Amino acid sequence: MTETKNAAPVLDGLRIVELSAFIAAPLCGLTLAQLGAEVVRIDPPGGNMDFHRWPLAPSGDSLYWASLNRGKRSVQIDFRRAEGKRLVTELLAKSGPDGGILVTNLPLDGNLSYEVLRRSREDLIVIRLSGSPDGKSELDYTVNCAVGFPMMTGRPGYTPTNHVLPAWDAIAGLTLANAVLAAERHRRRTGEGQLVELALSDVAMSMCSNLGYIAEAEVSRTDRKPDGNYVYGAFGSSFLTADGRYVMVVAISDRQWRVLLEALEMTTSLPEAARLEGHPLDSEGARYLAREFISEKFRPWFGSRTLAEVIRDLESHPVLWGVYRTQSQMLAEDDRCSERNPMFRRVVDPRFGSFLASGSPLSFAASARVAPAPPTPLGADTASVLVEWLGLRTEELEQLAARGVVGHQHL
Repeated sequence: MTETKNAAPVLDGLRIVELSAFIAAPLCGLTLAQLGAEVVRIDPPGGNMDFHRWPLAPSGDSLYWASLNRGKRSVQIDFRRAEGKRLVTELLAKSGPDGGILVTNLPLDGNLSYEVLRRSREDLIVIRLSGSPDGKSELDYTVNCAVGFPMMTGRPGYTPTNHVLPAWDAIAGLTLANAVLAAERHRRRTGEGQLVELALSDVAMSMCSNLGYIAEAEVSRTDRKPDGNYVYGAFGSSFLTADGRYVMVVAISDRQWRVLLEALEMTTSLPEAARLEGHPLDSEGARYLAREFISEKFRPWFGSRTLAEVIRDLESHPVLWGVYRTQSQMLAEDDRCSERNPMFRRVVDPRFGSFLASGSPLSFAASARVAPAPPTPLGADTASVLVEWLGLRTEELEQLAARGVVGHQHL
């Protein structure tokens, strides 16, 4: 798609204040910043509880924190103190008609509660993430184990098995971004601000409902079992090549199944062998039930070819397949994870060196894509934001810093 280079980013002018830690709320802010919003993340002096979270660079700095806070303005305010709470309140109240939006996953109360903050700005929008609607604290990993996925992940007999992707945090972050845009649209239409609440456990359980997992358990009265790398309800499995690489092959329709057999030159031989063994292959469900038989027939084809030969033979057909890669192999082998993809740019930072960074995966025909920004040092924008948004003088900033209410840039 051709991008309109001179157009403003789609969320240009929107102002967000973020009080956050860990993944979901910071990801919300990052998502909005990548679309052009001005996002100010506020951390206490010295950084919040996630400032040193792994993975770390050789310098000891957190790649995790730096990556989730690219493109944001970083401000250090001790919002646990009365003076700090006042500064946060003023930033929300005086951020202009496109401001007055707070995103948080921290337990804010007292002078930073929605009820108190709203006294300073009637049209205030607060988007608040909690762990559970009953008030219990939760993390992605405690929610994930509660909704059943570790019990259906991994090989049979090896339950429970956690996966490494914090999926519920990621989905929650994107849901929070949706909440910001929905609440801001409501305010534009009505002039009303509001408190929007989201619970991490609700994110997970709603997705279980949307994908039919809850209905399966209740209507079918059955729990899905772990099944290795097979794809539930259709044929899909992983295969080892002659040079020790793994590929994933999937066929989720009759046409894809026919094309897969053509690519493997088994159009006649496999259906005939299946018929003799009593395995019907005329539907996705039937092929799933015959998954071990089919995989056994497919393994010699993959095992006799190198990865390069598998790629050559499968790419000549519209087969659904992919190569298992480490992150390093993805960087080395997949052009989609390179500067050939307009989503990516190489950024340089004195703490981390040069590395590939992404912008938004969205591409708008009428709006410019926001170029990926290098990591923002902690507190780098404290003075500039307080001057621009609140009009503070240099001597006021120095006094606040001397009292420990605001912090200096962390290097």
